[in-house]
Amino acid sequence: MNKIIIEVYVPASGNRYEMKIPRSVQMYKVLELIKKAIAESEDGRYLPDDTAVLCDRRTGDIINLNFTATELGVKNGSKLMII
Repeated sequence: MNKIIIEVYVPASGNRYEMKIPRSVQMYKVLELIKKAIAESEDGRYLPDDTAVLCDRRTGDIINLNFTATELGVKNGSKLMII
């Protein structure tokens, strides 16, 4: 499984995280991995729920979670935001 490195910004805490995500897995599964990793890193300052969404940080567009990173054009160095 090929992976890419992205940056995820968490506005709730102001922190940024570099993460490796799989290219060919639907983003709803990737979102769950991201939420879990950030929740563990934030020591209770970020409590994800079912309403969390991923956005393209540059455009603000909400990421369609039914597609893979490759299908969405997410690549190494892409900057996303979780809200």
